[in-house]
This record gives sequence, C-alpha cells and structure tokens, in this order.
Amino acid sequence: MDFTFTEEQRAVVEAARAAFADVAPDSVPSPALTPGSVADDFDRPLWARLAGSDLLGLVLAEEHGGAGLDAIALCLVLREAARVLARVPLLEHCATAMAVQAHGSPELTAALLPGAGRGTLVLTAAAHGRSGHDPAELAVTARPDGDAWLLEGTQTAVPWAHTADWIAVPAHTGEGEAVLAVIPRTAGGLALAEQVSTSGERFAELALDGVRVEPTHLIDDPQAWERLRQLLTTGTCALALGLGERVLGMTSQYTGKREQFGFPVATFQAVAVQAADRYIDLRAMEVTLWQAAWRLDAATGGAGGPLPSAGDVAVAKIWASEGVRRVVQTAQHLHGGFGADTDYPLHRYHAWAKQLELQLGPAAAHEEALGDLLAAYPLA
Repeated sequence: MDFTFTEEQRAVVEAARAAFADVAPDSVPSPALTPGSVADDFDRPLWARLAGSDLLGLVLAEEHGGAGLDAIALCLVLREAARVLARVPLLEHCATAMAVQAHGSPELTAALLPGAGRGTLVLTAAAHGRSGHDPAELAVTARPDGDAWLLEGTQTAVPWAHTADWIAVPAHTGEGEAVLAVIPRTAGGLALAEQVSTSGERFAELALDGVRVEPTHLIDDPQAWERLRQLLTTGTCALALGLGERVLGMTSQYTGKREQFGFPVATFQAVAVQAADRYIDLRAMEVTLWQAAWRLDAATGGAGGPLPSAGDVAVAKIWASEGVRRVVQTAQHLHGGFGADTDYPLHRYHAWAKQLELQLGPAAAHEEALGDLLAAYPLA
C-alpha cells in the first residue's frame, strides 16, 4: 500500500501555503476584547487570492471550471487554512458545492457552480438544527405547495450566513425523508438574527417562515444531506488538525527558548512528556482524518467497508474534538501566563479550538453515533 499523497495533492498544499503566506492571526480584533463579532465580513482579499489560485474550484468538475479533485485535497487546504486562522468560509462553501455537484439538478448546478468556483458566489450550510444538539434536518419542515416547496422552521449558528449568497438548508418532509434546499440569502420569508461564535465570528440564526423553494433548488436525494453533513464534519477535523499542529509548534518554540534554572524548560521531563502526549494526539487525529476523507471518496466510487463511512467520520471527530482540546490546554499550561496575553496569538487559537471541538457535535455525540453503527453493523 502507498499512503503518500499524489503529486496533485502535494501541489494543492503548495498553492494553499502560498495563498495563506501573508495571513496574520492577529490581523483582526481579538475575540476576547471585542463585544460582538470580530468583523462584519470574512476576509474578502484572502477569498480573492484563493479564487485566483483556483482553490475555490478545487473539488468541482472540469465542466464547472474546477480541478476535479476530492475530499482529501480539500482537507489538505483546510489544514493549511487553520494554521493561520484564515477567516474565510472555505469549508462550508466547498462542501456545499460538492453536494450540489453530486446531487443537484442541472439547473441548480449551472446556476451556482461556475460562480462558486470563481468565488463570485459564496455558499454556506445550516447544519446545527434548532439548538446545535438535535438533527439539523428535523429543525425545518418542507411541504409541497403546487410545483414548489415551503420551508418552515429555525436553524441556529449558521456560519457566514449574513455575507453568503446561497444557504443550503436541510429539512424533512414529515415522511422520514431528509431533503436539502438551496435558497438565496435574500429569499422572502427568511430572517437572519445576529449570533456570535466562540471564535468571535459572525453567525446567524435562520428563521424560515414560508420560504418558497422552486423544485429545481430542492434536492430530494436522501444521500445529499448525509453526504454534506459528513463532508462538513470531516472538514472540521481537518481544521482541528491544522490548528493543533500550529499550536504545538508554537509551544515547542516557546519552551525551547524559555529558561528556568539556567535550562530551557523544554528539557524538563514533565514538559517533554506533556508535549509528547500531545504529539501522539495529533498523529491519531491525522490518521483518523485521512481514513475518513478517503472513505468519503471511496464510498462515492462504490468501495465499501465493515461500517458505513459515517463510522469513520465519527471516529475522526471523536479524536479531533478531544485531541484539539488537550493540545490547546497543554499549550496554555506550558506557556504559563504568557499564553493568556492577548498580545500573543495563542488565546485566539484556544477560542477557535473550542469552537471546532463542539462544532457539529462534541466527542460524546459521535461516540453515541458510533455505538449505534456498531450495533447495526456487527463486525463479527
């Protein structure tokens, strides 16, 4: 077996590093010192650079102006984005575009995907339900109204909703079926209430009161929402990995320079053991991430496994949630009081890590989901 990345995937990493090279984690106000959101919009200049580097169309087919790459390539870019706390809707945008490409109508793909690849249209997804703990598809009902559909319900914590052009909203028909509606931010009956994430970003609560959706903008394939949910979760794991690796690197640099009793604190056994434990966490996060991303792509190609791909995604999210929390907690501890200094970027990474830990379900929620899968698909 060859576990190395392909030449195309390595080229994607190089392009991403070049695009993110000038991004400074302290380029916006601190979430610890800013009432409300840290900014009204995401980083538009960076978004333009990503579009110019063809990274926004990375996962789109060539017919839509994309590179035709896979979830692994997207996760490689997300990993680099998290290292610098890039304030762009890259995950939500690309995951939604992938879902539309795989399951949307020809009219929907033609309307959205060329602009999504160029960055002139911004996509996001509502994936947290009413409270962040219940299934997102149960938070909104979709009922037929002539040839169209009407949406009623509430979705909370929708990232970048105030500045996105289109929002993918999961809903249920009342017959146990999940559908995915793609609606414009300016749709009639759609109201956005201000919310702020743990990381200080501008989120929104969506209130849908009779939002009308044309049939070509509603995806009734039952796999569409499940595919999008798994992409979002796996991408969140990639963000957690990139953030954790950067934080451990910061900790290594600091403890290598900080001296006590005439020696760098990195040479003390207690410090070295804690850092080594966090390194093990990151390697576990890494291997489970690539397994989940590979299974998503393999499942699309018809390859199977002892469990559905949701099992691999759940394992990756368990490690990502717990691992990134342990990494930033250890980093704060080993930095001492310096780690709490708001002039130093570590506190920003800590806030982002907490957001990623809980985003799309904490570890316990995914442990429960994995248990259900193991019960339904005995391995023996």
